[in-house]
Amino acid sequence: MGERNKTSDAIILNITRQGENNWTATLLSPDSGIFYATVYGGPKSKLRSLVQKFNIGKLYYYDDSQRNLRKISDFDVIYYHQTFSTDIYKIWAANLGAELVIKTKAAGDYQNTYTLLCAFLNGIDACDEKGARLGTLRFLWRYLKLLGVQPDTSYCVSCSSPVEAGNTQEGNCATHYFPNMNGFLCGDCLSSYNQSKENMNQALPVSRNALEYLRAINTQTPGKVRAMTISADDAYDIKRLVYILAEQAAGCKLKTLESGALIL
Repeated sequence: MGERNKTSDAIILNITRQGENNWTATLLSPDSGIFYATVYGGPKSKLRSLVQKFNIGKLYYYDDSQRNLRKISDFDVIYYHQTFSTDIYKIWAANLGAELVIKTKAAGDYQNTYTLLCAFLNGIDACDEKGARLGTLRFLWRYLKLLGVQPDTSYCVSCSSPVEAGNTQEGNCATHYFPNMNGFLCGDCLSSYNQSKENMNQALPVSRNALEYLRAINTQTPGKVRAMTISADDAYDIKRLVYILAEQAAGCKLKTLESGALIL
């Protein structure tokens, strides 16, 4: 019989009530992945005050695999996010990240998901709301890459030619993302494809600056990308794109996006 008392780094992804005084925590560990553990004690207990959503730290727990029982015995908080209680956008963004990780089972890559989610939560806690909004877009784009569903922003999904943003009818420099192909089309392929009104109704225009920002997230250091600025219109193009991709990856509508549509 293996050792039942275990320790692990962990993020608290969610907390739900279990009975009158107990709670169930959903956790992400770089070692054990996503799992559930019981928190015993009422709302005034010391342990309950430590095991709060999005706290990051060292988890001590009892694991009885034969009885399918995990019980948290202690939690040493290393990072807690004070601004989440005062900034409604940040708490909704954190919930979005956690829901996507749970729904996609951390991409099966627990270590990298843990590292990415830690950086996201700590990053949005440390900046203002404008920075947090861009931080959310960067996290989602990076996580889509971890899932293996991030579309190629450099080459046409149809002919593999370089994707270049051209002039749309509205006069803005843009290319188009097509959800049914999970990719972008070059100008030549777009010219032939847009003969169908139905095809173009499905397409999402993405500005040249937005496309370059997405490429920079993949190729530049996090510090350099954080120093970049983009317009509100460019950020909207990215937001619309990554939200659609996130729900495609999850295979369902994300409750956080539906409930928090006016916030996120």
